[in-house]
Amino acid sequence: MTVRLVGAGLPRTATHSLKDALQQLLGAPCYHMIEVFEHPEHVPTWHRAVKGEIPDWEGFLGGYEAAVDWPASAFWRELAASFPDAPVLLSVRDTAEI
Repeated sequence: MTVRLVGAGLPRTATHSLKDALQQLLGAPCYHMIEVFEHPEHVPTWHRAVKGEIPDWEGFLGGYEAAVDWPASAFWRELAASFPDAPVLLSVRDTAEI
């Protein structure tokens, strides 16, 4: 399994709905901030990435076919380089109101 779509949108830009839709369309898991809460063992990898120690994305995201929302969206360029066949999707919102 390889990442087939990279999300570049920030949180609160319908990324949870996008995650749900992608999982239905792709028939596979999509990495979203919820995954960090469900897998606290991922936190050190993200901390290292923020410090510039970019992980082996293919190994780290093995089992996921898409990645959207924070923290993955902060690394959309690196993810796009690691998965060059995956389109990058930017989700936005028109207003800052919730």
